[in-house]
Amino acid sequence: MALMVLATVGQAQNSNYNKGISVRALFMDYQSQQDNGSITAFNDYHHGFEFAYHHRLNQNVKFVLPVNVGQVSSHLLQNTELSDNCLHKTVYGVGGQVQYEFGNLQSKVVPYVVGGIDAVFENEGDFNLQIPLGFGLNFQQTENAYWFWQSDYRFSLAENRNNLHHGIGFVYLWDGMSTDKTMDDKEEDKLDSDGDGIENDLDLCPNAAGPKSLSGCPDRDGDAIADYEDKCPDDPGLKNFGGCPDTDGDGVSDMDDECPNMVGIIANKGCPDADRDNDGVPNSIDKCPDIPGTVENGGCPGADSDGDGVADAQDKCPNEKGPSRTNGCPDRDGDGVADYADKCINDAGLAIFGGCPDTDGDGIDDSRDRCPNRYGSVATNGCPEIESADRKVLELAMRAVQFDTGKSSLKNESYDILKQIAGIMVKYPDYNLSIDGHTDSVGNAEKNKNLSEKRAKACYEYLQTLGVGSARMSYKGFGETQPISDNSSLRGRALNRRTEFTLSPR
Repeated sequence: MALMVLATVGQAQNSNYNKGISVRALFMDYQSQQDNGSITAFNDYHHGFEFAYHHRLNQNVKFVLPVNVGQVSSHLLQNTELSDNCLHKTVYGVGGQVQYEFGNLQSKVVPYVVGGIDAVFENEGDFNLQIPLGFGLNFQQTENAYWFWQSDYRFSLAENRNNLHHGIGFVYLWDGMSTDKTMDDKEEDKLDSDGDGIENDLDLCPNAAGPKSLSGCPDRDGDAIADYEDKCPDDPGLKNFGGCPDTDGDGVSDMDDECPNMVGIIANKGCPDADRDNDGVPNSIDKCPDIPGTVENGGCPGADSDGDGVADAQDKCPNEKGPSRTNGCPDRDGDGVADYADKCINDAGLAIFGGCPDTDGDGIDDSRDRCPNRYGSVATNGCPEIESADRKVLELAMRAVQFDTGKSSLKNESYDILKQIAGIMVKYPDYNLSIDGHTDSVGNAEKNKNLSEKRAKACYEYLQTLGVGSARMSYKGFGETQPISDNSSLRGRALNRRTEFTLSPR
């Protein structure tokens, strides 16, 4: 059985950091080392996961302690006829390894070699020791974080367990950059040159006394704005005016107000606005500044045919009453979007969604949201995304659901995974389930198609007994028409015999 330990991490690009942790994904190849496959058969590689701690021993040498888990095919496969159930083993590993880095550690890419010894435990097998020897590259992301790639050959002290594997991962480092100060530095920090009770290292104005609330900077006019920020340091003022006053309260600071004692407008530099036509609407907002009008008409004269307070000249719907915010057009749901442009005229919504609401607040309006009452994403048409753990259950079910050879009757070991799928259907009420049966190419194509459909139907019927409604499920058989592997090998045919479970929004 070719079993493997998930190996070591890359090392710090900056040698000032002495400690680190890493995670990485592994791609394992044991078939080619047991004369049971090709090193280029990437589809036959198995996957694993590793967490590791590492510590720098000197400028170029690191010690690494990896802990890992993975699943590989049994080495017994080379002497055993493959059946519907692929034989797999879960392996766990822990080890001690040493890396040596070459060249300048500040470089964007740093090569290294690795060696050590790992202990491997099998859930159904023997304990064995493996000696990894490999090569890798570190790719710096930031000063204390980087990506890395590593490949190594693993020599096992047990028979039939030599293997190769490759990994891609990420490392985060810490414990460096000493910030200790000398005694002279500490004494300097304690100085208070201006005697305001704030030490120099905390005082923004160390040579001018000021209150603690202003970080030690003076405030001559006492308006709580430090002089260095105050545009009017001798006149108490307001922060939004840069420390200057606004005597007439018209929103224009005295420094910029040409009429500081008369209420005016910003557009007229703080002076009262003129009204040339004397209609009570200032020139600055009067749509007809030279023709007397009314406030309701924006300073313009004119009829109001529908009596909605919006003059016909500005009314986009002069014969239908409507508020001014929709230019005189009706707005049945009162959301500020005129009915003629509102996609949801009876439901208050947002202009950005064409007047439609977004009940669940997921950024997809109800008119397009297939799950309007549950938060979702654009990728799933507004429905909740399937969690990673639930996706893995559906993927596992493709191989875990088993049938009696040549029949559509479920084996006992299939029921647990189907019960998990029933639980997933309860968790995602806005999704439907499609069940697709597939076979290998052995035998008559029409019989294979019928068998695959019967097997899919058996899963469908069992899920019904668990409370999953028939309206939320469908089944179909594809026979040998959609292989995922080569039917010329035992392993390929085993992979092609499968039942797929797919969730999709309603």
